[in-house]
Amino acid sequence: MSDRKQFMIVMLVAAIFVGWLGWRGVEVITLNDRLQEDAALKEYPYLFRVLRVDGDTAIMSSPRSFDISTREALKTLFPGMRSLSDNHRDWQRAERQFAHLQARAGTLITLDSRIDRVRWELDENWYHLAEMKERLAKRH
Repeated sequence: MSDRKQFMIVMLVAAIFVGWLGWRGVEVITLNDRLQEDAALKEYPYLFRVLRVDGDTAIMSSPRSFDISTREALKTLFPGMRSLSDNHRDWQRAERQFAHLQARAGTLITLDSRIDRVRWELDENWYHLAEMKERLAKRH
């Protein structure tokens, strides 16, 4: 095979790959736009978002996981609640609201015909940024 043919094949494969990456990026942007258009989600202090799409599964961010409880996530979202007793009604209200909004975000994404499932992934970057913000607030 000539160098020119090899070059053309490599360029074609590269163009297809770049096009595929661009399409996946547009897909994620479109899905995140859908989340941002929802009034209830827009008002919540945590931004649920699609991180990537893997086949028919949207991988979405969440401040909770098997390792981090909803209560721990809520303490980060609402620092003023840290001093409340464990059985305070504001905790139950906040937990219900969080569960409702996370389910709503997942439902909005599965309304897209290309997405059949949602898989939640811990938003470690969000915790890192929240910790940095808290440190800066303590300094000032």
